[in-house]
Amino acid sequence: MKKLKLAAVCAFGLEAVVKRECNDLGFENIKVDNGWVYFDGDDTDIAKANINLRCAERVMLILGTFKARSFAELFDNIYALPIEEWIDEDGKFVINGKSIKSKLSSVPAIQASSEKAIVEKLKTKYKNDWFTKDGANYSIWVNLRDDIATFAIDTTGAREGLFKRGYREKSTIAPLKETMAASLLALSYWNKDRILFDPMCGSGTIAIEAALIGKNIAAGLNRNFASERWSCLDSSIWKNEKINARKNINFDTELKIYASDISAKAIAIAENNAIEAGVDDVIEFSVRDIMHIKNTEYDYGIMITNPPYGERIGEDEKITEIHKHLGEVFGSDPTWSSYIITAKENFETEFGRKADRKRKLFNGNVKVNYYQYYGKKPE
Repeated sequence: MKKLKLAAVCAFGLEAVVKRECNDLGFENIKVDNGWVYFDGDDTDIAKANINLRCAERVMLILGTFKARSFAELFDNIYALPIEEWIDEDGKFVINGKSIKSKLSSVPAIQASSEKAIVEKLKTKYKNDWFTKDGANYSIWVNLRDDIATFAIDTTGAREGLFKRGYREKSTIAPLKETMAASLLALSYWNKDRILFDPMCGSGTIAIEAALIGKNIAAGLNRNFASERWSCLDSSIWKNEKINARKNINFDTELKIYASDISAKAIAIAENNAIEAGVDDVIEFSVRDIMHIKNTEYDYGIMITNPPYGERIGEDEKITEIHKHLGEVFGSDPTWSSYIITAKENFETEFGRKADRKRKLFNGNVKVNYYQYYGKKPE
């Protein structure tokens, strides 16, 4: 198989987490840029990355990086790429353009010039002047920054981002992305031998992602990807990688994962999602008001939660009460470690303690902080 340049795209602030995942999967020549983690691979690694990465948003195939200070230069460099080796004759391709601090600043013009170059290149292989575009999907990214263009094809799929694991048929209001939930776990001290508790679990994403990690169930095992339908990739690579992933599942793992929420409807959704994910046997869900939880009940636990942000009028006082209560219950137990993701800038004051570490992240388009409080480690 020929060597390829691949990249895992992730939310800003999570590059180190995704880099560690790529390293664990055995990828080589790993390099990090803003929101991108580049690595070398082959056809098989396209499948391996999509199936196994938990914290990345998508996996990109990088066909080329080049200077583009004029539309003629952009056209010529794209035309020179081996596009015909990847896009089928009936391939349905869409151009996503982006320009930052570059002479070519018009995104529509970048898209038009890129599409023209692609079509002209495909004509040379397929000897055809008309393409139906009713086949497999190809989401193409043409990103310019400081006059340097990157041409990439999304192997995951524009509509099939890696956060769509396939188990969340329903969700509560403002759900946490699966990829973000997995990242919060990766940034904590939780492991499969420690207690995990989410006292405001909503649709159960944090608990379910923890159970998938604990059982070593690959994040993308039960879903499909855009590049599975590309004729240039042998279908056996997907089959083999999924077989390998199933072999690695630890069905006998004993986990201590607890999740509660004030909403009975949310817990019903969470329980159904856990069933769809195949981890309902290792998560204990319950309907509980966070304000009624008076103590931690166990020692050396990990609390990870995503409280409501209180964006509607009249909610701020209630959110403040919740933050104070979290501090009184979990912050006062020296054996517990607490991790809270929220957009509220004064959280530390309300919690009653400065965080041991505060990490800036983006939950979708919302700027948030991940407050980390470290408790004693179990002996």
